[in-house]
Amino acid sequence: MLIIHLIATSVMVGVIWIIQLVHYPSFHFIELNKYTTFQRFHMSRISYVVIPAMLTELFTLILIIISMDQVDPIILASALLLIVIWLMTAVFFSGMHQKLTQGYDQVVVEKLVKLNWGRTLLWTLRLLLVSIYII
Repeated sequence: MLIIHLIATSVMVGVIWIIQLVHYPSFHFIELNKYTTFQRFHMSRISYVVIPAMLTELFTLILIIISMDQVDPIILASALLLIVIWLMTAVFFSGMHQKLTQGYDQVVVEKLVKLNWGRTLLWTLRLLLVSIYII
């Protein structure tokens, strides 16, 4: 279970860094007359990648915690980080992406890039914690 969890977390770290460094900044370069179509495409297609990985990460973490006699502080810390990541995604990112389906908004895209640094760093920290725990 730990290896599956590590793989799911690794996938999400790779995805979030690509989104942070390449994908979100590229939102500024989409032609305005194609922007709403692009944003809907992004939202539907990115889901094929992130939903399975995020759910695998969550469910394997739950199974790991359930199987422990006593919850390890490293696993507890990584669980708290995952909760924060999911809350950030639900509270901030879903709404911003939904707003962008109405058209390009430079302020919203800049906010996406800026706020996503938080998720990027939290997911990276999670990967470090999970790696330390496995070692």
